[in-house]
Amino acid sequence: MPPRSNPTIRQRRLGAALRQLREQAGMSASDAAALLGVDRTRISNTEAGRFGISAARLRTLACNYRCPDPALVEALADMARDRTKGWWEEYRGLLPAFFLDIAELEWHANKLRNALTSHIPGMLQTSDHARAIFKLVIPELPADEVDIRVAHRLQRRRVLDRRSPPAYEAVIHESALRMQFGGRAVARAQLTYLLEVSEHPHVTLRVIPFSAGGFSGAGQTILYACGPVPQLDTVQLDSSHGSLFIDSEMQLANYRELLDKMDHSVLDEGASRKFIHDIAQEL
Repeated sequence: MPPRSNPTIRQRRLGAALRQLREQAGMSASDAAALLGVDRTRISNTEAGRFGISAARLRTLACNYRCPDPALVEALADMARDRTKGWWEEYRGLLPAFFLDIAELEWHANKLRNALTSHIPGMLQTSDHARAIFKLVIPELPADEVDIRVAHRLQRRRVLDRRSPPAYEAVIHESALRMQFGGRAVARAQLTYLLEVSEHPHVTLRVIPFSAGGFSGAGQTILYACGPVPQLDTVQLDSSHGSLFIDSEMQLANYRELLDKMDHSVLDEGASRKFIHDIAQEL
């Protein structure tokens, strides 16, 4: 079987974790290949996510790498066994790959922490709000691609409708709440939807008002996806050119601290709902 040309974020995450374990053990890719009786390039491709690996072979590597964390090994083995394709695969070839990666990251997370300054979280956007945003993309998108992007964005909500959804925490700045993408009626409907979603038991929605002044993480759009163990957490950052996915231990620690500090500037849940309601009433 030829190597994958475009491995998913989950496949790359598994490979990166295996590479980190090997490097921590002080072993070369050739050493690891000898353990499995394969060519060195097989190890390199596996660590890049271009080849899969069986749970049994993964355990062999972890054992020889002297991995001291059985919970991490079990989590990696579960990832290796999972070959199912998610709903987002129907969009492969229709949308940039990072759209699918974000959906996959959200779907497999144990907990999600979102922080935004100028936008409503993607999975909490109404269709009209999302459409208005995509119509502002430069260069202008064809109408059919706008339709596809909106449909994909709405399907991301499915993670919150599962029988056992991940805990979802969103911190939204007042500027995002007051941005009238699509006009007043669309903005009012968007805020009303946020209020509805905020009542779900697994959703925590809090607001940073202008009155809070400066705060850590201002200007950033951050999605922190908690994995089954902390070593498998991933951060996704938005940029004008796509998405950046971060998984190094030091960077993850930095973003956890940033999000924790951001919590010092937020209103509590009840006050946040009232704040959103009051803005909606002004429209």
